[in-house]
Amino acid sequence: MKSIANIISYLFHPLLMATYGCLLVFFGLTNTIYYVFTPLKLKLILTLTVFAFTFLLPALNLLILYKLNYVSSLKIEKREERTFPLIMTALCYFGLFYMMYDFNIWPAIKLVILGGGVCILCAAIINLWWQISAHMIGVGGLLGMLFAIGYYMQMPVFIAISMCLLIAGCIGFARLSLKAHTPAQVYAGFVFGCLMQFSLFFIAQSITFV
Repeated sequence: MKSIANIISYLFHPLLMATYGCLLVFFGLTNTIYYVFTPLKLKLILTLTVFAFTFLLPALNLLILYKLNYVSSLKIEKREERTFPLIMTALCYFGLFYMMYDFNIWPAIKLVILGGGVCILCAAIINLWWQISAHMIGVGGLLGMLFAIGYYMQMPVFIAISMCLLIAGCIGFARLSLKAHTPAQVYAGFVFGCLMQFSLFFIAQSITFV
């Protein structure tokens, strides 16, 4: 059971959620404008760029911190070791958002990146007192994005939302099985991520998300 929980935790690592979000928007939601009207080359470039900024750079930073003995494990299980890596990861998200800001791409994609950065920065601040689940913030943010796309842009996302909820349940089960978090930390992370991402769309709803 522990090995399965570890696999789930690695497969749905928080650093991969932004990339999964791009893959879902561009290749999974087949009845949406993102799938139909975005050229394949642009889809691939955006997804790879998001992967580089939100996974490769933070992972490299974490490896450097590990080699410098700033963190005792690549899993950064100790709460007191998590704040700085989280801040550095948030900066990667904000840097990507800044780079993409003037690009002629769907505004919703930019909001997803901005939301991810805000969620991670908030997680770093919360971590000073309490170890909220970053895994659940990530999948919660993904669900919040889907709710926003479905609600504000009237796009068919019911199947995607159902799958995301199932995945969220698996991730929560895995984190509890590994005793990485308490139930409160798991639930709080999920709700926080979902509300934060949805709220950004709500605040920016005056923008045309087409």
